[in-house]
Amino acid sequence: MTTSPARLPKGARREQLLEAALGIVRTRGADGLTLVTLAEAAGVSRPIVYDHFGTRAGLLIELYRRLDERHQAAVVEALRTAAPSADAVARVMSTAYFACATDMPEFTAISAALKGNPEVEVLQHELLDSYTSVMAGALVPYSRLSTEALQLRCVGLLGAAEAIAAELNRGRATVADAINALADLIVGNLDR
Repeated sequence: MTTSPARLPKGARREQLLEAALGIVRTRGADGLTLVTLAEAAGVSRPIVYDHFGTRAGLLIELYRRLDERHQAAVVEALRTAAPSADAVARVMSTAYFACATDMPEFTAISAALKGNPEVEVLQHELLDSYTSVMAGALVPYSRLSTEALQLRCVGLLGAAEAIAAELNRGRATVADAINALADLIVGNLDR
């Protein structure tokens, strides 16, 4: 039986629930996260959790979105400190990308748990477009490519980054090697 939760504004409650859900994924994996386990961990009634997320898939999608937003915000913040050169921007972007990849292992678990969900495919395209725009925007001063060509290359670079992150998470590359490989790929793809 859950205790009577302190009354929080809806936005604050949602934040509390999402943080508790991330904690569950961190300690028990995505399979350990259900609306019931979340209610128990957060000390709230089940209807509160259902009111916020509706379904387990709805909860996982919100977590996926949250982690992606954190990842993108970290890259944007890191880019603010980059020296104005292609090499510096590529290195900062790569460092931020792999810091997030290693600091947020829940992202992979949540992504796997959502595999096959049609709503996620739409969300992934939306988030990829957003991340690609950030990346291309940071690189455009150092490239002679058209905006469309640069954005397409950024899509490919993000695919490469994801593959390198998988190698890093499997212990088959060091963080330094991953950063160097992605930075080299970025700089090498700025011209025709």
